[in-house]
Amino acid sequence: MANIPNLLGVHALVWVGGWSNEQATEAIKNSKEAGYGLIEIPALDPKSIDVAHTSKTLKEYGMKGACSLGLSFDADINNEDDEIAKRGEARLMDALTVVEQLGGDYLGGVVFSALGKYPKPTTPKAVENATNALRRLAQAASQRGITVGLEPVNRYETNLINTSQQALDMIANIGEKNVVVHLDVYHMNIEEQDLVSPVLAAGSQLGYVHIGASHRGPLGTGNIDFDSFFGALAKINYTGTITFESFSSAVVSPELSSTLGIWRNLWTDNKSMAKSAREYMEAQIVAAHA
Repeated sequence: MANIPNLLGVHALVWVGGWSNEQATEAIKNSKEAGYGLIEIPALDPKSIDVAHTSKTLKEYGMKGACSLGLSFDADINNEDDEIAKRGEARLMDALTVVEQLGGDYLGGVVFSALGKYPKPTTPKAVENATNALRRLAQAASQRGITVGLEPVNRYETNLINTSQQALDMIANIGEKNVVVHLDVYHMNIEEQDLVSPVLAAGSQLGYVHIGASHRGPLGTGNIDFDSFFGALAKINYTGTITFESFSSAVVSPELSSTLGIWRNLWTDNKSMAKSAREYMEAQIVAAHA
């Protein structure tokens, strides 16, 4: 493996569609064997994660764990209804507890809204509810040494934060130092003007990166200009985690497949794909720093 400044991670959904003890062991083992140092665990239902088993298995394989999630419409801090917002905040706090118990230091993703297509734009009251809930989450996370990442996603998956600049604006309004921008090239490719200026604008506030092909398939395919993106990361001396994401209907649970629009099976051999993705990212990082 190349000597690079970044910890490379892989999303658990590359391996498994759920997080039973058997699935957790399979995903963590496969991640280690493919040469990754971190696995990103979806915490859509934090209470369903057997923390003791996951923690033990991470230690056994010498792997680091991080968690990500998107909220649901019935438990959503980006909502005018205070009860719905409270349920969303409670779920975020549960996910934070999971990260802490796993010995992790990162909770990211669409922590600011439901993951799905909203029927209309957000409102000032919904934004206020989301901002206040995120501030409380960040304060609780800070006490546990955990960073919170806001991942801008495309317009079909949220109406609140679609761009890096919107994430930076939200971070300024939250006003807590442990909140960072979590960029994902798949979403950037849809919403941003280019793949360089959002990275430069985030600068030291960029705290986590998702790498994925334009069609969610294997890396090195699709139409994303990875040379420019990795070049921008090198320009800001980004030393944070870079995590590979790829979703196929063959693995992702049917419910989440529907939320994310994973209608096609884009690959079958996840082991060789995950290994080649790591090699691709390493080569890009080395080239960008040359």
